[in-house]
Amino acid sequence: MSLAFAVGTQTRTKCDRMAANTSSNWPRNRILLALPARNLKRLMPELEQIHCERAQVLMNADSALDHVFFPDSGVISVVAVYADGSIIEMATVGREGFSDVQATFGAKRSSIQLLVQIPGTAAKMSRMAFMRAMQSMPPFRRVMDAYVQAFLEQVMVSVACNGAHSLKQRLARWLLMMRDRSDDDTLPITQSLLAEMLGVERPTITNAVREFERVRLIEQGRRQVTILDRRGLTAASCECYQLVRARLAFHLPKTYT
Repeated sequence: MSLAFAVGTQTRTKCDRMAANTSSNWPRNRILLALPARNLKRLMPELEQIHCERAQVLMNADSALDHVFFPDSGVISVVAVYADGSIIEMATVGREGFSDVQATFGAKRSSIQLLVQIPGTAAKMSRMAFMRAMQSMPPFRRVMDAYVQAFLEQVMVSVACNGAHSLKQRLARWLLMMRDRSDDDTLPITQSLLAEMLGVERPTITNAVREFERVRLIEQGRRQVTILDRRGLTAASCECYQLVRARLAFHLPKTYT
């Protein structure tokens, strides 16, 4: 079976361009904020603030890798796209990281698809500017390399989790990971999206969601899910959730909280 990987919204996205320096507290991406102030100041002219809508594709698999995205808010899924058009999630990227980690290795074409799961804003940077910063700013390279390690560990844990843990455990982990990248317990996600990202049929997700609702861990609304009991949902999750958090905190101590 042929397999292509995708990162949520084509380079020529439907994202609305926004002025990059409209706010003194921008950017809010934590990996950028982990840089020394002088380095971030040098990068600012290369950053463009964009608004991303749910279900937009920032970049398609097998397309030119022209830009790198640093989310300020919202969540981007890194997904695999199969020959029949079906997709499954491999990893997620929020304000703790950046998309297109393959750019750190000099790649010029994307082997993944980037899909916006939760709408928000991001800092958009050209691949050429990214590579210049990698070559001329040692602190920038160190932070990017550290995130690449954390990202690869997230992918490896996800692979193991998909084979070792139940759907309810994986669903709890996915919801908690979305919440970690959000400022709200209400997440704009649907059962169809959950089924697609977790690689199961819609009725299977429906049963798992109903079970979580029955014990008052979550509440489902129209095109949204609200987390009612974060501690209880953590208990219902597998160990992979805490493992991914711990590894990210190890590599990038200031990016999650």
